[in-house]
Amino acid sequence: MPDIYNAFLSRIEISSSVSGPLSGIRVAVKDNISTKNIPTTCASKILLGYIPPYDAHAVELLKAAGATIAGKTNMDEFGMGTTTENSAFCPALNPRDVTRVAGGSSGGSAAAVAGGLVPMALGSDTGGSIRCPASYCGIVGLKPSYGRVSRYGLIAYANSFEQIGPMAANVADTAKLFSVIAGHDSRDSTSVSKPYDLTGLYAGIKGKIVGVPKEYFGEGVDKHVAAAVTAAIDRLEDLGAAIREVSLPSLQYALAAYYVTCTCEASSNLDRFDGVRYGPEPEMNLPWHDAYTSVRKMGFGPEVRRRILLGTFSLSAGHYGKYYVKAQHAKQLIRRDFFRVLTDCDLLAGPTMPNVAPKLGELIADPLQMYQTDILTVPVNIAGIPAISVPCGTAHGMPVGLQLMGRMFGEDDLLNAALAYEEAI
Repeated sequence: MPDIYNAFLSRIEISSSVSGPLSGIRVAVKDNISTKNIPTTCASKILLGYIPPYDAHAVELLKAAGATIAGKTNMDEFGMGTTTENSAFCPALNPRDVTRVAGGSSGGSAAAVAGGLVPMALGSDTGGSIRCPASYCGIVGLKPSYGRVSRYGLIAYANSFEQIGPMAANVADTAKLFSVIAGHDSRDSTSVSKPYDLTGLYAGIKGKIVGVPKEYFGEGVDKHVAAAVTAAIDRLEDLGAAIREVSLPSLQYALAAYYVTCTCEASSNLDRFDGVRYGPEPEMNLPWHDAYTSVRKMGFGPEVRRRILLGTFSLSAGHYGKYYVKAQHAKQLIRRDFFRVLTDCDLLAGPTMPNVAPKLGELIADPLQMYQTDILTVPVNIAGIPAISVPCGTAHGMPVGLQLMGRMFGEDDLLNAALAYEEAI
């Protein structure tokens, strides 16, 4: 085991000689974010030995800001999971209780921060992969607006959803890391010119209208989690926010639309790992099809194979219209619902996760139950809007996350509101 929390897959100390806002600060990097001359495996056996010849844009910016790269962190294989138990090497353990999961898929980054190994880390969020482990481990995690942080160098799982984002022990450090990585990159066609100015950070929520979607407190949300989040929302009202109940009826389609779309994109993106372009060399004495199959069966874990198969099925002739096309229609309904309520509300608030961190082994045997724990995070990725998870108390002795969601490119309001809440408690 690399360390006590299984947070790191590789430990290094790459110090920058540049002086900048992150000088002297150690930052961990999730293992699906490319690092020049440093192994990047996506916690998968199929990428064992792969060493990228370039840095991801976000890593370039870390180095330019003077940061020290502390290591590559553990994750669910290719970002597919909610517990980091799908790592090909070992599960990440929750520093609050090592018998529980750290969350996923950025569980190693969250465990490294929560365990005090580093003050900041980079994660990636496809359907909650920053916010879930932030909530489970009791730290802060920001999923930026789609396009605000370059995806260049992020090994793709589901391109239309995923974003690199900052994780830290507090809101100020999260904002500081975000200010370094946000902005335009010409190598990413989805990148927008929206840098974040750290000087605009202040503790402020007074006068803001905060919508509370009733669907975020529905069936499946632990009552103790709901109570902790409700108390946090009451605190926002005490700080001067106006609280308003809202409804997002299309959320009933979110989980299905997300999993159909992301598995289709995964099927396409992971096609390159075939033992020829990437992956271990196949047995050349076998027929091509058998050699190709053996490499992928050996290199990919069961959850990755499951999602590739689901995506391939959904894209196949006779099923494309039944699944993929309908999922795209559902995504449009969800986006419209969010944009509608955020016309009248400045922010939305609710639980990050419907539960606290489960015990190791509790969800891994039941993929459907694991998928259902994403119900409160995936809608944000579908809409492309930003969201942040901030610790807001405990339930069953474990951390609970308050999720604040904002308008497209509204990270300023999110961070200011999160800082106001953090300072108040």
